[in-house]
Amino acid sequence: MKTVVLGGGLSPERDVSLSSSSLIANALLRKGHKVALVDLYDGIEDDKISLETLFREGTSDEYTYKVPENEPDLEKIIADHGGRREWVGPRVLEICKMADSVFLGLHGSHGENGQVQAVLDSAGVKYTGCNYLGCAIAMDKDLSKALIAGAGYRTAKWMTRPYDKITVGKVMEELGVPCVVKPIGCGSSCGVSVVKKEEELQAALDYAASFKQLILVEAFITGREITIGVLDGEALPIIEIRPHEGFYDYKNKYQAGLTDHLCPAPIDEEHTKRAQKLAEKFFTILRMDSYGRIDMFYDEALDDFWFIEANNLPGMTDTSLVPEAAGAAGIKYDDLVERIALSARSGE
Repeated sequence: MKTVVLGGGLSPERDVSLSSSSLIANALLRKGHKVALVDLYDGIEDDKISLETLFREGTSDEYTYKVPENEPDLEKIIADHGGRREWVGPRVLEICKMADSVFLGLHGSHGENGQVQAVLDSAGVKYTGCNYLGCAIAMDKDLSKALIAGAGYRTAKWMTRPYDKITVGKVMEELGVPCVVKPIGCGSSCGVSVVKKEEELQAALDYAASFKQLILVEAFITGREITIGVLDGEALPIIEIRPHEGFYDYKNKYQAGLTDHLCPAPIDEEHTKRAQKLAEKFFTILRMDSYGRIDMFYDEALDDFWFIEANNLPGMTDTSLVPEAAGAAGIKYDDLVERIALSARSGE
């Protein structure tokens, strides 16, 4: 099979995406497929290059990419490309049309909000992961929480405001502290702060506002943080997340050794089944399909689960959660990647 792995892009999660995409591409190479790794934003600027030569075979020339500790400076990246702000780079669609399918290794913004999926649909290109509608719903943290709450399930009380109109006073009036502040459409904990004191709130709002999106503020929930991958509609083993310090932020997610992942989570069989059924239900409510991940808290005092958010293109790095959960279910990394690649479909 001839596959384009599409990563990078103009997203705060650009580096995570390039790391995921490198590992995805290498797995497909080990499985005997022809692979080209393409950056959605960079594209192929040299119009003299034969696109066919970008497809690799074999394992002698594998891709590598290490995630830095901090989010990328997108304005610098744009400046380095002559100020170009078009998020689909030159010749990207051209090389995608040459492939049997496109494996979406993208994270955040265009990659997860349905825009790339809609572009590929319009071009008749097969791609992996959720359809454009499921991506748009799941990526919008306000909308996804509203749908889950409307269906009668627990999610923390929240408020959503434009990034330039939200104030400390308004947050204190509606929610108070402790609370969690986050941009409405970022993943990988980009822009997220846990606020425990009122005097910390302005800095958290400023940080989230730097991503130029609506800001969502939600009440802080105490409990055990768990995440559940869903593959073809069925929940994978549960992972409990225990950062050594602070919360599960960008650094703790992508720098090895800073967080413990307990998989399968030390939760009894009854609660495991309850949580997995909830994950499958949330997956359906949010119109997700193919594969994804649902994040929740288990509140032992209430003996119930709280929905946090959904991820429709989960990370596929060596510290990522869905590959780890799949491994606990007996699905090796390379087999998981190939299974997802073979499930690619055209627009529906």
